[in-house]
Amino acid sequence: MTDSIATRQNQEPLAPLAGLKRRVKRAWSIFAVLFIVGVVLVVAGANRYGREAAVTELLNQGRTEINLKAALLRSVLERPRALPLVLSQDRDVSDGLTSGAASDIDRLNRKLQALVVGTKASVIYVTNDRGVAIASSNWDEKTSFVGSDYSFRAYFQDAIAKGTGEQFALGSVSNRPGLYISNRVDVAGRALGVVVVKMEFEQLENDWRDSGKPSFITGPQNVILITNLPSWRFMTIGSLEPGTAAAIRESLQFGGAALQPLPLRPETPLAEGLTQLRAVLPGGGEASFLELRTDVATTNWVLHYLVPVQPMLNDSIGRAMFVSLAVFIGLSVLTSIVMWRRQANLFGQARAALARAELERRVRERTKDLSRARDLLQAEVSEHRNTEQRLKGVQQELVAANRLAILGQVAAGVAHEINQPLATIRAYAENAATFLERKKIDTARENVGLIVDLTQRIATITDELRAFARKGRGAPEPVPLRNVLEGAVILLKTRFAGRIEAISIDLPAEDMKVLGNRIRLEQVFINLFQNALEALQDKVDARVEVSVAKSATGVIVTVADNGSGIPAEIRDVLFTPFNTSKEQGLGLGLVISKEILADYGGTIAVESDGNGTRFAIGLKGA
Repeated sequence: MTDSIATRQNQEPLAPLAGLKRRVKRAWSIFAVLFIVGVVLVVAGANRYGREAAVTELLNQGRTEINLKAALLRSVLERPRALPLVLSQDRDVSDGLTSGAASDIDRLNRKLQALVVGTKASVIYVTNDRGVAIASSNWDEKTSFVGSDYSFRAYFQDAIAKGTGEQFALGSVSNRPGLYISNRVDVAGRALGVVVVKMEFEQLENDWRDSGKPSFITGPQNVILITNLPSWRFMTIGSLEPGTAAAIRESLQFGGAALQPLPLRPETPLAEGLTQLRAVLPGGGEASFLELRTDVATTNWVLHYLVPVQPMLNDSIGRAMFVSLAVFIGLSVLTSIVMWRRQANLFGQARAALARAELERRVRERTKDLSRARDLLQAEVSEHRNTEQRLKGVQQELVAANRLAILGQVAAGVAHEINQPLATIRAYAENAATFLERKKIDTARENVGLIVDLTQRIATITDELRAFARKGRGAPEPVPLRNVLEGAVILLKTRFAGRIEAISIDLPAEDMKVLGNRIRLEQVFINLFQNALEALQDKVDARVEVSVAKSATGVIVTVADNGSGIPAEIRDVLFTPFNTSKEQGLGLGLVISKEILADYGGTIAVESDGNGTRFAIGLKGA
């Protein structure tokens, strides 16, 4: 009975909430339908606006570009047109046609050859009244026009009959297309011959090709003469009449060209009054174009310019749709936010009633959960304490292991660094005994004094190592670099007697000081000098060259020998402890040297090859 009452109490507040959910669902369904209809209308409107904008932009751009192309073409055509007229009145031309002498012909050939270079014409030649070329700018080439008969050409026939002529044709000798401009040569009222200038449009076609848009020129017979698509040359706009095609082939104006129709077919235009074509491109693909035409001034040619439709159309429609959808979606989002806030307020009021009943239920459940959590927490705390005790034990073991490793490295380093002075002390002691036997008391006393200094040096090394273990490194102080280098040589002089002269030190005249400790810096250079001398033990012309140069932060000391170099496998681990190529070496000298330099802000680098080894030691200036 009690459970039934509680169930009814829980269901009563849920009834208004269920009705509210149904109303909200219906409102959002209507909003979704309206949103979809709105998107369809916006897309349709944006597509129409984008197409109209694209057409306007394409036409404006295309007209500007075709006018520029037409102006450029006219300027190219005007340059050579005066040349045949001028040459027809030239004395050398008339002499060559009149006399036919070899000297006159040769002079005329060379003159025409020079004019081609200056005028940028393709070729200039002169024919007699029968159409046979007597002189040409390409007279000395394999494809020379001299001796060729051009009486069948329309430009020759027009020049003889009318005085001037023009014809676009494929060269019968050069097999290259071009425009032939001709002018008759008259002397004393009699036609002696014709001057012909041929101009080619290869550079113009290359310039058009850079635009990436198909461009071509058609003549009065609708044959393509000039184009930036070579495969379209000598094709036709539409089909030619059988008689016209036969006449063209018979005249050899375009050689053996097939005169096939251009692969164009009309499409439904984007707007009324436009010509839209579908073209098959040389690569095999197809594209839609707007065709613009304009007459070429001073000629009977027509310039055709095909403007690609799809890129501009896609961009324009895309921009229109993006802006339209962005505005529409923005308004829709604002509307949905208003709806959502209003519905949220209604849901908040409905949920407030449920919250009170839910809170009581959760308090009871939470009390049970807290009791269970307390028991689990106590168990976890106990386990955590046990884990913490075990962790402390492991840490103590790691500290002890680390301490043993450090003590081992320090002990090996002390043994390595004291070994050099001890060897020197022994040498001095033996020398002192020899000097005493020879009654050279002063020399023996000097050796004993050096032994005392070296024992003091050993004490200094051990004191400093103990200080390092106890306190760390001491503060650096200014040290004369000359004293450091000379002290290192003195310590090695006895041990390497007879070979120490291989060390050559080149110091600047000025007294250079570096930051560090003299004893510890001497240890660095003793290690380097000793390694170099040992590497040169069996070399006759052994050299160890020490040079000093200033750097941005101090000085660079270079120690270079002419030995056989360090093996590659050793060079990669040269500054790693216990890696050495010497049988009796510990592999610690360079490691300790690097650590000493690092204490004073210094660096060490090595280069080695078959010609020797070079150590570069960087020290801070004092």
